[in-house]
Amino acid sequence: MSGSVCGAALLMPLLMATNGMGADEDAPAWKGFRVEELSSRRAKSGRAYLEFLRVPDMNAGIYELAAGSEDLQSPHTEDEIYYVVAGTARFRAAGEVTDVGPGSVLYVRAGVSHRFEEITSDLKILVVFASTSDD
Repeated sequence: MSGSVCGAALLMPLLMATNGMGADEDAPAWKGFRVEELSSRRAKSGRAYLEFLRVPDMNAGIYELAAGSEDLQSPHTEDEIYYVVAGTARFRAAGEVTDVGPGSVLYVRAGVSHRFEEITSDLKILVVFASTSDD
């Protein structure tokens, strides 16, 4: 997929799919999501994180933090990828700090301490976790 097509796809409503490799045969072959709808569901839940997909090899969620709030997460048992949809902040992992904003993609290895800090505008982040063998 070319970079421009991939970039355009990220600006359109999010579509996540599984190709059936290692997936449960009873699970759908694909499923689409709209970021705005996920954000609304998350807000109604009253929690900062809402998982919207769980299949044998991964799970995904939307994570939202208001400007000025504190990120209270602790290290996870799975590798993860963050995609910043909206907002600005600093991201700290393994003693290093970087600025993040819309379009930032971050990878964090399982067990590594990390968090968003100095959140200057509301963050909306898509999160994808690799599943562990004990899920």
